[in-house]
Amino acid sequence: MEMEKLAKELNEVAEELGKRSPRVGGQFNVFLRHAFEDGALSAKTKRLIALAGGIVRGCEWCIATHVKKALEAGATEQEIVETCYIAVVMGGGPSLAYSKFALQALKEFKTQ
Repeated sequence: MEMEKLAKELNEVAEELGKRSPRVGGQFNVFLRHAFEDGALSAKTKRLIALAGGIVRGCEWCIATHVKKALEAGATEQEIVETCYIAVVMGGGPSLAYSKFALQALKEFKTQ
């Protein structure tokens, strides 16, 4: 599964950087973990926002990771589709193209 591989690669890079520079990378990983916890915004909402950002920025690794994590946080297929549309509003045509990866990830992760 291509999207699972991308999500795993992103996690491995973050872990490797954290090991090589614990003072910076380790703290960054702690920051990420806390940033996505429930707070004023739910973890699900935060993952959907991050997904939109990944689409706008054209990051396939981010898209795969945040679709997976959004589904794990309880996001529905329709919420992910609407997140793609918001990304297109903010990022235009290129974001429409990168939404392909979100739909691919949605298909792959929903069948697991």
